Amino acid sequence: MQRTDRQVEYQSEGLYKLEPLQPAHRSAMPLNTDLRQRVMIDTGRLDWQDDVATGVRLKPLACTAHDPVQRTDIIEYPAGARIDNATLGGAEILVLAGLLEDEFGDEFAHYPPGSYLKLPSGESANLTSTAGCSLFIKRGHPATLDTRERVVLRPQERVWHPGLVPGLRVLSLGEFEGAHTALVEWAPGTRFQYHRHYGGEEIFVLEGVFQDEYGDYPAGTWLRSPHMSEHVPFSEPGCLIFVKVGHLPMESV
Repeated sequence: MQRTDRQVEYQSEGLYKLEPLQPAHRSAMPLNTDLRQRVMIDTGRLDWQDDVATGVRLKPLACTAHDPVQRTDIIEYPAGARIDNATLGGAEILVLAGLLEDEFGDEFAHYPPGSYLKLPSGESANLTSTAGCSLFIKRGHPATLDTRERVVLRPQERVWHPGLVPGLRVLSLGEFEGAHTALVEWAPGTRFQYHRHYGGEEIFVLEGVFQDEYGDYPAGTWLRSPHMSEHVPFSEPGCLIFVKVGHLPMESV
């Protein structure tokens, strides 16, 4: 079987509601399911939840109540972990700490912190972590929004492009049916214009502090804003964010 990895090049385009986490034994229960609501979670202030069945620790952020289930989590895998692809169901992964490894036939790839992977639904993968790692994972892409193309990008492979305003650099990770995914780097003092999110916006702050008129969001903060939400984002100290736009429902749910 031949593997095709695509290295890629977005245009960047919150009031946020914080909903409580479920107890550990209910970590797979629906969470933050109302996509009409803004949600902000500073994951650095959350306690880890132990998943006894799998031996991992996790911080659940969102989980849908419908089938197929879509989940967003931060998961800490112990040393020697093997990540069962069957539990991913199509996934986007950001390596936050440690080292993620990928066995593919005779190949053995290493993904350090800052790496991004997209595994389409139905693709097999042998992901492991000899020393352990922490991952931001979005799982369960609906097939209609899945390009079937595997994407892999390590930090040293990033190729930045100028953004829409001075101080903004963007790196597109994918575009499909009006949805865009990217890394966006904000130089200190960068300000973006007022805008609305057609199809919503989702952000995970990787470095620095992302800001808008509603608050400051340090590294580790997860934000989700619904269709037609609006704000004026900026970053005085500078930041690096993972952002998805145009992927949320455009009608009442």
